[in-house]
Amino acid sequence: MNPAYTGGCACGAIRYEISGEPVFQNDCQCLDCQHKSGTGHGSYLSFAGAEVKQTGEATLWSLKGDSGNMKTRAFCPTCGSPVYMTFAAMPGVFTVHAASLDDPGRYRPQAVTYAVRGHAWDFLDPALPKFERMPPG
Repeated sequence: MNPAYTGGCACGAIRYEISGEPVFQNDCQCLDCQHKSGTGHGSYLSFAGAEVKQTGEATLWSLKGDSGNMKTRAFCPTCGSPVYMTFAAMPGVFTVHAASLDDPGRYRPQAVTYAVRGHAWDFLDPALPKFERMPPG
């Protein structure tokens, strides 16, 4: 069994530990991820049905994503670091930002999502499959 995925915000006020393996790892080029990251994409690991232990209180912000579904972004109220996301349409999914991992080297992107929103200057691995929107579940 692999070790748990651990991470948190930059100041350490929020910490998480996730037992289980991610079901999907992606670079997302939707407009929201561009705005959140200040770059051309966000990088994420999504876990379904995994045991998540969290310490610290996140500030939550809900918005409608490119898909039309509501998602909730969680970030540290002290340092502002984005830490995780949840999705109204997928209540059992917990998604963390790759850079919030204690070991970001564990991130292994499998696909690029919302490539329809991508910019020519946002260079991602050309070997990754690209989906104009989110691939079917």
